[in-house]
Amino acid sequence: MHTWLLPEYIADILPAEARLVEERRRALLDLFHVHGYQLVSPPLIEFIESLVTDGELDLRTFKLTDQLSGRQMGLRADIAPQVARIDAHLLNRNGVVRLCYAGSVVHTLPGSLLGSREQLQVGAEIYGHAGVEADAEIIGLLLDALRQLGVSKVQLDVGHVGIFRSLVAHFGIVGEQQQTLYAALQGKDAATTRDVLAQLSLAAAQCFGALASLHGGAEVIGRARTLLPDLPQIAAALDALLAIGRAVQAKGAELYFDLVELRGANYHSGLVFAAYAPGWPNSIARGGRYDDVGSRFGRARPATGFSFDLRELIGGLSLPDAPQAVLAPYGEQDVELDSAIARLRQQGEMVIVDLPGHGSGAGELNCDRTLVKVDGQWIVRPL
Repeated sequence: MHTWLLPEYIADILPAEARLVEERRRALLDLFHVHGYQLVSPPLIEFIESLVTDGELDLRTFKLTDQLSGRQMGLRADIAPQVARIDAHLLNRNGVVRLCYAGSVVHTLPGSLLGSREQLQVGAEIYGHAGVEADAEIIGLLLDALRQLGVSKVQLDVGHVGIFRSLVAHFGIVGEQQQTLYAALQGKDAATTRDVLAQLSLAAAQCFGALASLHGGAEVIGRARTLLPDLPQIAAALDALLAIGRAVQAKGAELYFDLVELRGANYHSGLVFAAYAPGWPNSIARGGRYDDVGSRFGRARPATGFSFDLRELIGGLSLPDAPQAVLAPYGEQDVELDSAIARLRQQGEMVIVDLPGHGSGAGELNCDRTLVKVDGQWIVRPL
Protein backbone atom coordinates (compact mmCIF):
# COMPACT_ATOMS: atom_id res chain seq x y z
CA MET A 1 0.00 0.00 0.00
CA HIS A 2 1.29 3.45 -0.89
CA THR A 3 2.14 5.54 2.18
CA TRP A 4 0.80 8.67 0.51
CA LEU A 5 -2.74 7.32 0.15
CA LEU A 6 -5.37 8.72 2.51
CA PRO A 7 -8.33 6.84 4.04
CA GLU A 8 -11.62 6.88 2.18
CA TYR A 9 -13.61 10.11 2.48
CA ILE A 10 -10.56 11.95 3.85
CA ALA A 11 -8.85 14.53 1.62
CA ASP A 12 -6.13 17.16 1.59
CA ILE A 13 -7.02 20.77 0.85
CA LEU A 14 -4.70 22.13 -1.83
CA PRO A 15 -3.38 25.73 -1.93
CA ALA A 16 -6.09 27.59 -3.85
CA GLU A 17 -8.95 26.03 -1.89
CA ALA A 18 -7.09 26.18 1.43
CA ARG A 19 -6.50 29.92 0.97
CA LEU A 20 -10.18 30.47 0.14
CA VAL A 21 -11.34 28.40 3.13
CA GLU A 22 -9.11 30.36 5.50
CA GLU A 23 -10.14 33.74 4.07
CA ARG A 24 -13.82 32.87 4.41
CA ARG A 25 -13.33 31.44 7.90
CA ARG A 26 -11.76 34.70 9.06
CA ALA A 27 -14.48 36.77 7.40
CA LEU A 28 -17.22 34.69 9.06
CA LEU A 29 -15.63 35.07 12.49
CA ASP A 30 -15.41 38.83 11.90
CA LEU A 31 -19.12 38.82 11.00
CA PHE A 32 -19.98 36.93 14.17
CA HIS A 33 -17.77 39.29 16.20
CA VAL A 34 -19.60 42.46 15.12
CA HIS A 35 -22.87 40.77 16.09
CA GLY A 36 -21.55 40.19 19.62
CA TYR A 37 -20.63 36.49 19.36
CA GLN A 38 -17.52 35.53 21.32
CA LEU A 39 -15.13 32.96 19.85
CA VAL A 40 -14.41 29.74 21.75
CA SER A 41 -12.07 26.92 20.73
CA PRO A 42 -12.79 23.60 22.51
CA PRO A 43 -10.29 20.71 22.34
CA LEU A 44 -10.39 18.22 19.49
CA ILE A 45 -10.47 15.31 21.95
CA GLU A 46 -12.08 14.83 25.37
CA PHE A 47 -13.83 12.24 27.52
CA ILE A 48 -16.65 10.53 25.70
CA GLU A 49 -19.31 11.35 28.32
CA SER A 50 -19.24 15.05 27.48
CA LEU A 51 -18.97 14.60 23.71
CA VAL A 52 -21.88 12.23 23.07
CA THR A 53 -25.37 13.60 23.67
CA ASP A 54 -27.49 11.03 21.77
CA GLY A 55 -27.29 7.70 19.98
CA GLU A 56 -26.78 9.20 16.54
CA LEU A 57 -23.78 11.24 17.71
CA ASP A 58 -22.40 8.16 19.47
CA LEU A 59 -22.32 6.26 16.16
CA ARG A 60 -20.52 9.14 14.44
CA THR A 61 -17.78 9.47 17.07
CA PHE A 62 -14.32 7.86 16.84
CA LYS A 63 -13.37 6.41 20.24
CA LEU A 64 -10.04 5.55 21.85
CA THR A 65 -8.59 4.87 25.29
CA ASP A 66 -6.71 7.56 27.18
CA GLN A 67 -3.38 6.03 28.24
CA LEU A 68 -3.10 8.45 31.19
CA SER A 69 -6.47 7.84 32.85
CA GLY A 70 -7.65 4.60 31.23
CA ARG A 71 -10.96 6.28 30.40
CA GLN A 72 -12.61 6.30 26.99
CA MET A 73 -12.10 9.43 24.93
CA GLY A 74 -13.50 10.56 21.60
CA LEU A 75 -12.56 12.70 18.64
CA ARG A 76 -15.32 15.27 18.49
CA ALA A 77 -17.97 14.77 15.82
CA ASP A 78 -19.87 17.93 16.79
CA ILE A 79 -18.66 21.08 18.54
CA ALA A 80 -22.08 22.19 19.81
CA PRO A 81 -22.08 19.91 22.93
CA GLN A 82 -18.63 21.24 23.84
CA VAL A 83 -19.90 24.82 23.59
CA ALA A 84 -22.86 23.89 25.84
CA ARG A 85 -20.35 22.54 28.38
CA ILE A 86 -18.37 25.80 28.22
CA ASP A 87 -21.51 27.86 28.76
CA ALA A 88 -22.69 25.66 31.62
CA HIS A 89 -19.51 25.39 33.67
CA LEU A 90 -16.66 27.59 32.47
CA LEU A 91 -18.48 30.84 31.74
CA ASN A 92 -21.34 30.15 34.17
CA ARG A 93 -23.19 33.36 33.36
CA ASN A 94 -26.84 33.97 34.15
CA GLY A 95 -27.75 36.26 31.26
CA VAL A 96 -27.72 35.86 27.50
CA VAL A 97 -24.46 34.47 26.09
CA ARG A 98 -23.52 34.50 22.41
CA LEU A 99 -20.73 32.14 21.34
CA CYS A 100 -19.24 31.08 18.01
CA TYR A 101 -16.65 28.57 16.82
CA ALA A 102 -14.78 27.25 13.79
CA GLY A 103 -12.91 23.96 14.05
CA SER A 104 -12.41 20.49 12.64
CA VAL A 105 -14.73 17.59 13.46
CA VAL A 106 -14.28 13.95 12.42
CA HIS A 107 -17.03 11.41 11.64
CA THR A 108 -16.78 7.64 11.54
CA LEU A 109 -18.82 7.59 8.32
CA PRO A 110 -19.50 10.22 5.64
CA GLY A 111 -22.87 11.90 5.66
CA SER A 112 -23.30 11.42 1.90
CA LEU A 113 -21.64 9.78 -1.09
CA LEU A 114 -19.71 12.98 -1.85
CA GLY A 115 -19.21 14.01 1.76
CA SER A 116 -16.04 14.03 3.84
CA ARG A 117 -15.42 12.39 7.20
CA GLU A 118 -13.44 15.48 8.24
CA GLN A 119 -15.36 18.74 8.27
CA LEU A 120 -14.60 22.32 9.21
CA GLN A 121 -17.60 23.07 11.38
CA VAL A 122 -18.54 26.73 11.74
CA GLY A 123 -21.39 27.75 14.01
CA ALA A 124 -22.98 30.21 16.40
CA GLU A 125 -25.09 29.73 19.52
CA ILE A 126 -27.28 31.84 21.82
CA TYR A 127 -27.74 30.68 25.41
CA GLY A 128 -30.10 32.02 28.05
CA HIS A 129 -33.11 33.23 26.04
CA ALA A 130 -36.07 30.91 25.49
CA GLY A 131 -38.10 33.24 23.28
CA VAL A 132 -38.52 33.15 19.53
CA GLU A 133 -36.46 36.37 19.32
CA ALA A 134 -33.26 34.35 19.78
CA ASP A 135 -34.31 31.88 17.07
CA ALA A 136 -35.02 34.76 14.69
CA GLU A 137 -31.63 36.32 15.44
CA ILE A 138 -29.73 33.09 14.88
CA ILE A 139 -31.52 32.42 11.57
CA GLY A 140 -30.84 35.99 10.46
CA LEU A 141 -27.15 35.55 11.27
CA LEU A 142 -27.05 32.28 9.30
CA LEU A 143 -28.57 33.94 6.25
CA ASP A 144 -26.08 36.83 6.54
CA ALA A 145 -23.23 34.30 6.76
CA LEU A 146 -24.40 32.38 3.70
CA ARG A 147 -24.80 35.61 1.75
CA GLN A 148 -21.27 36.62 2.71
CA LEU A 149 -20.04 33.29 1.36
CA GLY A 150 -21.70 34.03 -1.97
CA VAL A 151 -24.79 31.86 -1.43
CA SER A 152 -27.52 34.36 -2.17
CA LYS A 153 -30.48 32.15 -3.15
CA VAL A 154 -31.43 30.17 -0.05
CA GLN A 155 -34.47 28.08 0.77
CA LEU A 156 -35.02 27.59 4.48
CA ASP A 157 -37.02 24.54 5.56
CA VAL A 158 -38.52 25.13 9.00
CA GLY A 159 -40.22 22.72 11.37
CA HIS A 160 -40.86 22.23 15.08
CA VAL A 161 -40.18 18.91 16.85
CA GLY A 162 -42.45 20.01 19.70
CA ILE A 163 -45.46 19.26 17.51
CA PHE A 164 -44.48 15.61 17.01
CA ARG A 165 -43.55 15.25 20.68
CA SER A 166 -46.90 16.69 21.79
CA LEU A 167 -48.84 14.37 19.51
CA VAL A 168 -47.09 11.13 20.55
CA ALA A 169 -47.58 12.11 24.21
CA HIS A 170 -51.24 12.98 23.58
CA PHE A 171 -51.94 9.59 21.93
CA GLY A 172 -49.68 7.59 24.24
CA ILE A 173 -47.33 6.34 21.50
CA VAL A 174 -44.09 5.13 23.07
CA GLY A 175 -41.07 2.88 22.60
CA GLU A 176 -40.35 1.12 19.32
CA GLN A 177 -43.64 2.19 17.78
CA GLN A 178 -42.76 5.85 18.37
CA GLN A 179 -39.27 5.38 16.89
CA THR A 180 -40.67 3.63 13.79
CA LEU A 181 -43.24 6.37 13.28
CA TYR A 182 -40.56 9.05 13.74
CA ALA A 183 -38.25 7.40 11.18
CA ALA A 184 -41.05 6.94 8.65
CA LEU A 185 -42.25 10.55 8.89
CA GLN A 186 -38.75 12.04 8.86
CA GLY A 187 -37.73 9.86 5.91
CA LYS A 188 -40.92 10.73 3.99
CA ASP A 189 -41.47 6.97 3.69
CA ALA A 190 -45.14 6.80 2.69
CA ALA A 191 -45.37 2.98 2.70
CA THR A 192 -43.90 2.54 6.19
CA THR A 193 -45.97 5.47 7.45
CA ARG A 194 -49.16 3.75 6.26
CA ASP A 195 -48.12 0.50 7.96
CA VAL A 196 -47.47 2.27 11.27
CA LEU A 197 -50.68 4.30 11.10
CA ALA A 198 -52.65 1.10 10.54
CA GLN A 199 -51.55 -0.02 14.02
CA LEU A 200 -52.80 3.17 15.73
CA SER A 201 -56.24 4.26 16.86
CA LEU A 202 -58.39 5.91 14.19
CA ALA A 203 -57.99 9.35 15.77
CA ALA A 204 -54.19 9.00 15.99
CA ALA A 205 -53.91 7.66 12.44
CA GLN A 206 -55.95 10.56 11.06
CA CYS A 207 -53.88 13.07 13.02
CA PHE A 208 -50.47 11.75 11.95
CA GLY A 209 -51.73 11.30 8.39
CA ALA A 210 -52.63 14.98 8.40
CA LEU A 211 -49.25 15.87 9.92
CA ALA A 212 -47.45 14.15 7.05
CA SER A 213 -49.28 16.43 4.59
CA LEU A 214 -48.38 19.66 6.35
CA HIS A 215 -45.59 21.08 4.24
CA GLY A 216 -45.47 24.07 1.92
CA GLY A 217 -45.93 27.83 2.24
CA ALA A 218 -47.44 30.02 4.93
CA GLU A 219 -50.86 28.42 4.43
CA VAL A 220 -49.49 25.32 6.23
CA ILE A 221 -49.81 27.07 9.60
CA GLY A 222 -53.53 27.74 9.08
CA ARG A 223 -54.14 24.17 7.93
CA ALA A 224 -52.26 22.85 10.95
CA ARG A 225 -54.49 24.81 13.33
CA THR A 226 -57.52 23.17 11.70
CA LEU A 227 -56.22 19.60 11.32
CA LEU A 228 -54.22 19.09 14.53
CA PRO A 229 -55.58 18.80 18.10
CA ASP A 230 -56.04 22.06 19.98
CA LEU A 231 -53.20 21.49 22.44
CA PRO A 232 -51.38 24.40 24.13
CA GLN A 233 -47.94 23.10 23.10
CA ILE A 234 -48.97 22.80 19.45
CA ALA A 235 -50.55 26.25 19.43
CA ALA A 236 -47.35 27.74 20.87
CA ALA A 237 -45.22 25.89 18.30
CA LEU A 238 -47.35 27.18 15.42
CA ASP A 239 -47.15 30.73 16.78
CA ALA A 240 -43.36 30.41 16.91
CA LEU A 241 -43.22 29.11 13.33
CA LEU A 242 -45.34 32.01 12.12
CA ALA A 243 -43.03 34.52 13.84
CA ILE A 244 -39.95 32.83 12.36
CA GLY A 245 -41.59 32.90 8.94
CA ARG A 246 -41.90 36.68 9.11
CA ALA A 247 -38.24 37.01 10.14
CA VAL A 248 -37.05 34.73 7.31
CA GLN A 249 -39.06 36.53 4.65
CA ALA A 250 -37.72 39.89 5.87
CA LYS A 251 -34.23 38.54 5.12
CA GLY A 252 -35.20 37.68 1.56
CA ALA A 253 -34.93 33.89 1.87
CA GLU A 254 -37.48 31.47 0.44
CA LEU A 255 -39.47 29.83 3.22
CA TYR A 256 -40.78 26.27 3.29
CA PHE A 257 -42.68 24.91 6.29
CA ASP A 258 -42.32 21.18 6.93
CA LEU A 259 -43.97 19.94 10.11
CA VAL A 260 -42.38 16.50 9.76
CA GLU A 261 -38.86 17.94 9.54
CA LEU A 262 -37.78 15.89 12.56
CA ARG A 263 -34.07 15.41 11.97
CA GLY A 264 -32.28 15.42 15.32
CA ALA A 265 -35.52 15.18 17.32
CA ASN A 266 -33.64 13.34 20.08
CA TYR A 267 -31.32 16.35 20.32
CA HIS A 268 -33.50 19.32 19.44
CA SER A 269 -36.32 20.51 21.66
CA GLY A 270 -38.27 22.94 19.48
CA LEU A 271 -37.71 24.86 16.27
CA VAL A 272 -35.53 23.11 13.65
CA PHE A 273 -34.37 24.41 10.28
CA ALA A 274 -32.25 23.46 7.30
CA ALA A 275 -30.88 25.66 4.51
CA TYR A 276 -30.76 24.55 0.87
CA ALA A 277 -29.31 26.27 -2.19
CA PRO A 278 -28.93 25.54 -5.93
CA GLY A 279 -25.75 23.59 -6.69
CA TRP A 280 -25.68 21.61 -3.44
CA PRO A 281 -27.52 18.25 -3.39
CA ASN A 282 -27.98 18.25 0.40
CA SER A 283 -28.67 20.86 3.06
CA ILE A 284 -25.81 23.34 3.44
CA ALA A 285 -26.59 24.32 7.05
CA ARG A 286 -28.73 23.04 9.90
CA GLY A 287 -29.81 24.31 13.26
CA GLY A 288 -32.53 24.76 15.80
CA ARG A 289 -33.34 24.92 19.47
CA TYR A 290 -31.82 22.45 21.95
CA ASP A 291 -32.75 23.59 25.44
CA ASP A 292 -32.02 20.21 27.03
CA VAL A 293 -28.36 19.79 26.02
CA GLY A 294 -26.95 21.61 29.05
CA SER A 295 -28.77 19.25 31.42
CA ARG A 296 -26.12 16.56 30.92
CA PHE A 297 -23.64 19.09 32.33
CA GLY A 298 -25.89 19.84 35.30
CA ARG A 299 -27.13 23.23 34.07
CA ALA A 300 -29.86 23.26 31.45
CA ARG A 301 -30.11 26.56 29.61
CA PRO A 302 -32.29 27.73 26.72
CA ALA A 303 -30.14 27.37 23.61
CA THR A 304 -30.46 27.87 19.87
CA GLY A 305 -27.89 27.86 17.08
CA PHE A 306 -26.71 26.68 13.70
CA SER A 307 -23.67 25.10 12.10
CA PHE A 308 -22.36 24.16 8.67
CA ASP A 309 -19.35 22.54 7.06
CA LEU A 310 -17.30 25.36 5.54
CA ARG A 311 -15.23 22.93 3.47
CA GLU A 312 -18.34 21.52 1.82
CA LEU A 313 -19.68 25.00 1.11
CA ILE A 314 -16.40 26.15 -0.40
CA GLY A 315 -16.37 23.03 -2.57
CA GLY A 316 -19.51 24.28 -4.28
CA LEU A 317 -18.07 27.71 -5.06
CA SER A 318 -15.77 28.76 -7.88
CA LEU A 319 -12.15 28.96 -6.79
CA PRO A 320 -10.47 32.33 -7.43
CA ASP A 321 -7.36 32.64 -9.55
CA ALA A 322 -4.16 32.32 -7.54
CA PRO A 323 -2.78 35.76 -6.59
CA GLN A 324 0.15 36.87 -8.71
CA ALA A 325 3.36 37.75 -6.96
CA VAL A 326 6.53 39.79 -7.31
CA LEU A 327 9.71 37.79 -7.91
CA ALA A 328 12.66 39.18 -5.95
CA PRO A 329 16.30 38.18 -6.54
CA TYR A 330 18.23 36.48 -3.79
CA GLY A 331 20.60 38.99 -2.20
CA GLU A 332 22.63 37.91 0.79
CA GLN A 333 23.02 40.78 3.30
CA ASP A 334 21.59 43.32 0.82
CA VAL A 335 19.97 45.82 3.18
CA GLU A 336 18.39 47.92 0.43
CA LEU A 337 16.86 44.86 -1.22
CA ASP A 338 15.51 43.61 2.11
CA SER A 339 13.95 47.04 2.76
CA ALA A 340 12.31 47.10 -0.68
CA ILE A 341 10.84 43.62 -0.12
CA ALA A 342 9.58 44.59 3.33
CA ARG A 343 7.86 47.72 1.95
CA LEU A 344 6.07 45.73 -0.74
CA ARG A 345 4.87 43.14 1.76
CA GLN A 346 3.60 45.88 4.07
CA GLN A 347 1.54 47.15 1.13
CA GLY A 348 -0.04 43.70 0.83
CA GLU A 349 2.00 42.43 -2.10
CA MET A 350 3.16 38.83 -2.22
CA VAL A 351 6.93 38.83 -2.73
CA ILE A 352 8.74 35.55 -3.37
CA VAL A 353 12.51 35.40 -3.12
CA ASP A 354 14.11 33.44 -5.99
CA LEU A 355 16.41 31.09 -4.12
CA PRO A 356 19.72 30.28 -5.85
CA GLY A 357 19.72 27.51 -8.43
CA HIS A 358 15.97 27.45 -9.13
CA GLY A 359 15.54 29.91 -11.97
CA SER A 360 13.95 27.29 -14.21
CA GLY A 361 11.08 26.88 -11.70
CA ALA A 362 10.15 30.55 -11.51
CA GLY A 363 7.09 29.99 -13.70
CA GLU A 364 5.55 27.75 -11.03
CA LEU A 365 5.60 30.63 -8.54
CA ASN A 366 2.88 32.54 -10.46
CA CYS A 367 4.87 35.76 -10.59
CA ASP A 368 3.92 38.45 -13.11
CA ARG A 369 6.40 41.09 -11.93
CA THR A 370 9.98 41.21 -10.79
CA LEU A 371 12.03 43.41 -8.50
CA VAL A 372 15.03 44.91 -10.32
CA LYS A 373 17.65 47.51 -9.45
CA VAL A 374 17.69 50.55 -11.75
CA ASP A 375 19.99 53.50 -11.15
CA GLY A 376 20.63 52.35 -7.61
CA GLN A 377 16.90 51.96 -6.77
CA TRP A 378 14.89 48.75 -6.43
CA ILE A 379 11.73 49.01 -8.57
CA VAL A 380 8.99 46.62 -9.73
CA ARG A 381 8.72 45.82 -13.44
CA PRO A 382 6.55 43.42 -15.46
CA LEU A 383 8.21 40.02 -15.70
